Amino acid sequence: MNLTPNHLARVKAYLQNLQSNIIDGIGQFEGKAFVSDSWERAEGGGGCSRLVEEGTLLERGGVNFSHVMGSQLPGSATAARKELAGASFEAMGVSLVFHPRNPYVPTVHMNVRLFAATTTTGESVWWFGGGMDLTPYYGFEEDAQHFHRTCEAALHPFGEHYHPKFKAWCDEYFYLKHRKEPRGVGGVFFDDFSELGFEESFALTRSVGDAFLKGYLPIVERRMSLPYGDRERDFQAYRRGRYVEFNLVFDRGTLFGLQSGGRTESILMSMPPQVKWRYDWHPEPGTDEAKLYTDFLIHKNWL
Repeated sequence: MNLTPNHLARVKAYLQNLQSNIIDGIGQFEGKAFVSDSWERAEGGGGCSRLVEEGTLLERGGVNFSHVMGSQLPGSATAARKELAGASFEAMGVSLVFHPRNPYVPTVHMNVRLFAATTTTGESVWWFGGGMDLTPYYGFEEDAQHFHRTCEAALHPFGEHYHPKFKAWCDEYFYLKHRKEPRGVGGVFFDDFSELGFEESFALTRSVGDAFLKGYLPIVERRMSLPYGDRERDFQAYRRGRYVEFNLVFDRGTLFGLQSGGRTESILMSMPPQVKWRYDWHPEPGTDEAKLYTDFLIHKNWL
């Protein structure tokens, strides 16, 4: 089916509302207000970036809404779908990354999006994508279990097979091949999704987006007041380096944004504020830092 202006308007309204709801939700733990930065894109479209830096909870966090269009999809979007080379496109989505100050509160990422393209032969193609994943610095089994149960509950109404499929996809996608380690404890990830038709595919995407606060806020509430010191902050900064490596080398959203002439400040809003790298460093055996590697940075069924 071809998407009508009404289809696009419904998705856009949902995404803008989702951005506001997430900021309101995290705002109950964050003492500093998010700033709003609206922007326009020369080739078409624009968006609104909502950002907080040096906050009470978040050392840096942002929730982006964007709705952009262009005459030709970049290579990052057509690598797996050669038939879309040269296609014009329209894309809209909400993407967020929260980097908390307290090392016991995990970094989290979520995005939901819609792509619509018209090939050089006039064929219309559209799909949804998105997901969320959790990146702890100090692992807690109950946190990982809660996050994955929330993801499973969001997908279950649409078919029992979707959670294991999207969980495995997340494990495969958020993997640093050069490090041979996962970025975190995973979550769910899906892309090129239209198999349920527009209404049900949109409903599944909404369910994932609406599950984010349910999955993350209880973890924030449990961990944000735990005491920490220089050791924990130092390890957090070291592990944040892995986040930077993934986003700049592998992340399709970052590559799409940069290759399509997107707004650099909004695209790189996902970068953590303080990062460290060390040469050939490994945590001491038996420490909480070592436990992250042995017990959490593994592909595991957390349910």
